Amino acid sequence: MNWIQETGPEQDWYFNTRTGEVERGRRSRGVDLLGPYPDEETARRALEIARERTAAADRADTEWNDTE
Repeated sequence: MNWIQETGPEQDWYFNTRTGEVERGRRSRGVDLLGPYPDEETARRALEIARERTAAADRADTEWNDTE
């Protein structure tokens, strides 16, 4: 049985913000990439995920500032 896990920079999925394309493995400059993501479908949602995370962080900041 093969126990090698297929993860890491060459197997993970990334979203290239410069080209708008999804890539398998780190083929482009890191500054242009969002990820890594576990699969292609998730990488395609990279911008949506980033917006959701930013909104959640903004809400947390607002809540933190309101308690002071």
